[in-house]
Amino acid sequence: MHAISILEPGGPEALSWREAPDPVPGPGEVIIDVAATAVNRADVLQRLGFYPPPEGAPEYPGLEASGTIGAVGRDVDDWAPGDEVCALLSGGGYAERVAVARELLLPVPEGTSVVEAAALPEVVCTVWSNVFMIAGLRPGERFLVHGGGSGIGTMAIQLAKQRGAEVTCTVGTEEKARRCVELGADHTVNYRTEDFVRAGEFDVILDNMGAKYLDRNITALAPGGRLVVIGMQGGTRAELDLGKLLGKRASVHATSLRSRPLEERAAIVASVRENVWPLLEAGTVRPVIDRVLPLPQAGEAHRIMESSGHFGKILLKTGES
Repeated sequence: MHAISILEPGGPEALSWREAPDPVPGPGEVIIDVAATAVNRADVLQRLGFYPPPEGAPEYPGLEASGTIGAVGRDVDDWAPGDEVCALLSGGGYAERVAVARELLLPVPEGTSVVEAAALPEVVCTVWSNVFMIAGLRPGERFLVHGGGSGIGTMAIQLAKQRGAEVTCTVGTEEKARRCVELGADHTVNYRTEDFVRAGEFDVILDNMGAKYLDRNITALAPGGRLVVIGMQGGTRAELDLGKLLGKRASVHATSLRSRPLEERAAIVASVRENVWPLLEAGTVRPVIDRVLPLPQAGEAHRIMESSGHFGKILLKTGES
């Protein structure tokens, strides 16, 4: 097979389309013949040398993929060759084939193509686990998601709105603001010209910025509010005002999916299949896809992501799909 290798940490040119060994399914694993994968910020960090894959994970980037099962390992009796699936990965999605534990598989939702399904696993599992399983967003609560035009943001807006929340998102352009409102956002804040703290107090905040926004996020929380940090685009170190946090009886959670034990990721995937897949199949929630590029053009996809000119997910498609 072929896969995208990182020859050495660096810019998008560090991504190289090369021959690679075919994966072999271990016990409880299947091989996916990949139709498409998706670009995530974590892939950019890995390319730069800041986010190596966990022990035992493939060296290639890619935290999600979709395709057709090509082979199954021992002890797999609930999936079969030919099944169309998508999967949450610890790495390896930027390849023509990938091995994945059966517990991390999801069927391609009815009404979604196998290529489009590559836009789902990472964002849906991230949003569902953080906003609902951890932060417990409830109907009627006020929800803020930073980066409303990102893959995470576009999914968070839809799921929070389906849950009956009042949704606010930050955006960088008026065009992104308009499209976020079309997805269900009640309010938008242009982070270039406005301060989200003035938009009101929020019961739940989903943050991808980290240190840069920490103090203002705490200020923007309502009493009993919950801040969930899932990214560090704005740095890793900041002071936390415990007095402000205690005064609001608020909480801060910092999480990632990639390094969690298999049983934790499996529980998230199972909850997503139960709670989100029916919404996808009913058409009330949908993947938002900015563009689809050939997998060998992963470097160009990274350039687009780093420029923040996209809206929704950037997909990489294999030649056979």
